[in-house]
Amino acid sequence: MTKSMKKAISLCLFSMGALSLMAQSNEFKIDVQKTGAPIQSTMYGIFFEDINFGADGGLYAELIKNRSFEFENPFVGWTPFGNVSVQTKNPCFDRNPHYVRLSYEKELTGTGLDNEGFKGIGIREGEKYDFSLYARSQSGMPIKLRINLVNSQNDLYEQKEIEVSGKEWKKYTVVLTPGATEARSRLRITMATKGTVDLEHISLFPQKTFNNRPNGMRADLAQALKDLKPGVFRFPGGCIVEGTNKATRYQWKNTIGPVENRSININRWNYTFSHKKFPDYYQSYGLGFFEYFQLSEDIGAEPLPVLNCGLSCQYENQDPNENCPVDKLQPYIDDALDLIEFANGPATSKWGKIRADMGHPAPFNLKLIAIGNEQWGPLYPERLEPFVKAIRAKYPEIKIIGSSGPQSEGEDFDYLWPEMKRLKVDLVDEHFYRSPEWFLNGAKRYDSYDRQGPKVFAGEYACHPANRENSFLTALCEAAFMTGFERNADVVHLCTYAPLFAHVDAWQWRPDLIWFDNLSLVKTPNYYVQQLYGHNAGTNVIPLTMQGEPVTGQQDLYATAAVDKRSDELIIKVANTGIRNKRIKLNLNGLSAGKHKGTLTLLHSSDLEAKNTLCNPSAVVPVVSDIEIEAPQVEVNLKPLSFSVYRIKL
Repeated sequence: MTKSMKKAISLCLFSMGALSLMAQSNEFKIDVQKTGAPIQSTMYGIFFEDINFGADGGLYAELIKNRSFEFENPFVGWTPFGNVSVQTKNPCFDRNPHYVRLSYEKELTGTGLDNEGFKGIGIREGEKYDFSLYARSQSGMPIKLRINLVNSQNDLYEQKEIEVSGKEWKKYTVVLTPGATEARSRLRITMATKGTVDLEHISLFPQKTFNNRPNGMRADLAQALKDLKPGVFRFPGGCIVEGTNKATRYQWKNTIGPVENRSININRWNYTFSHKKFPDYYQSYGLGFFEYFQLSEDIGAEPLPVLNCGLSCQYENQDPNENCPVDKLQPYIDDALDLIEFANGPATSKWGKIRADMGHPAPFNLKLIAIGNEQWGPLYPERLEPFVKAIRAKYPEIKIIGSSGPQSEGEDFDYLWPEMKRLKVDLVDEHFYRSPEWFLNGAKRYDSYDRQGPKVFAGEYACHPANRENSFLTALCEAAFMTGFERNADVVHLCTYAPLFAHVDAWQWRPDLIWFDNLSLVKTPNYYVQQLYGHNAGTNVIPLTMQGEPVTGQQDLYATAAVDKRSDELIIKVANTGIRNKRIKLNLNGLSAGKHKGTLTLLHSSDLEAKNTLCNPSAVVPVVSDIEIEAPQVEVNLKPLSFSVYRIKL
């Protein structure tokens, strides 16, 4: 017996139904005429956190690391040669006061800087890259700079020159067009004439960003987000919202305005894991709240910002002095109110004008806001309460999301849910990073939830096997679990897998939805499960039962059904976690007799350990085929270890 078959049998033993060694016939009763709860347009979304170099070095298309020399060690990312020093006198930008001074008089080796990018700089032959910097000549006399793209062997891919003149700071630009494709190139700046020159905010951007936006997103990564057809986009975290202390919390007002003058922040994933320390992991805030809102708009998702509630990360910091006292929360509350104005206010308002000046006069139409992330105990609700009162008073139309803490059950979870009901938040954020067994058992989790209480936002979830790797096993368990989201759409209004991105050479956490290097990406089997749900959500749940019960593991099957009133289709989703074919009779009550055309999308692998990799990105991908069924009853065959999505014309 193969190793993968052993794992398949193990999966079946802990799933809900008994395993039969023979193919079985089961009947799904589906009532097409009994329209149930609406499925929110925001139901299936994405959650972004700057972990695993997901922003700088990832989604944010800037290719230069530490472009303003503001890291704790100003030369991180840079290799200076010759006479190079860091200065702060008469800076170009007050919030980023560091810059470098290059002096070249008689050095035999020359004077300049190399930047390593993020595990290298990915460039493509023939594509155009916008290089820019701010500079001044100390003497005022012209000084030439040579700009190169090279590799570790000093092979030259491109060379241009810039002439800096005058004693005042000016912006200089040049377009680089490399003559080769290279995942790990370097940027080199060398003084070509003698003198002393100051340089600041050195930047290199591909011209081809997503939607061709300046200061934009890496095109392939952003397109992968849009291809999920997300209903909601949660940002900017996660744990980085909390910070390790008050000074390192995420403050959205630091992320707007001219990109050159946005102060940086150390990323908590720089140091959180002792075995995965990345001293070069900072947040440039080039990807800030304006860009997050704009990206939400570009990918067709509702924006969902998360703000600090006045608490530092309770995992990392137990110092009460690093939490804001309840009676001093007003600046934090003002940040929330000002953010709503920034997103929705007219261009004549204080914060709406800043949005308009940044290039978006129309409101972003914000509808949702989350306060706090994974806090627990009385510290959290006593701080959340004044936020709720203030937002309700000024912006009653905004839906507020509270948290049930970092665990999916237990003492803290049981304490916070009643508190969220007391505070009358609109949604409660639940997180679960759990085993395959937990996910399969959890398919019925929401069947018994209070129908009258706040709705559920499954804000972070991912199936975690023992090796913490993405695989078809984890994707299949998530597909089975998510049938419980959809079946209980009257309770669950939002769900987002986490984390979203991971750089293959610089990651702290796995599994993740999308892996990438400097030139390419790979969509995991988990990605395709999310995509199948996002593209096949439907508008309303309809009943699907087997022997009078929801299908939550009986005979290793998990299923849900919906109608899509927009396209006049029936949508059936079925996960078969067993190792045998299953013959299923579909009893389609209310579907007119006769032939109905449709499609079957199948995600299947006989190997539960199968993975998509950069070298083999299509090991597990959905396959679409046309089908025709005879209503009102038809038999279908479910492959073992598969997730099937049927779309049938009504």
